[in-house]
Amino acid sequence: MEKKKKVPKFKNEDQERDFWAEHDSTEYIDWAKVKRLRLAKLKPSTKTISVRLPESMLDDLKLLANKHDVPYQSLLKIFLAERIEKELRSH
Repeated sequence: MEKKKKVPKFKNEDQERDFWAEHDSTEYIDWAKVKRLRLAKLKPSTKTISVRLPESMLDDLKLLANKHDVPYQSLLKIFLAERIEKELRSH
């Protein structure tokens, strides 16, 4: 069994990011022993983008959102998330 190197202490996230950009994590972490962790209450980072949509598509989206009693931006994110998941599973 190969002994792993000890992960150093970092002063900040920038220092840690730089370290991992230059080092192979398999020298420090036994990935076979890692347990999956679900952070259910962690709010994902978001980024504002602009998307140009035909007005008729936006009107339809707003109509559907109103039927589901959700903001149209939220419904758009739901639709995108569902389609992305479907595409990822099919490949």
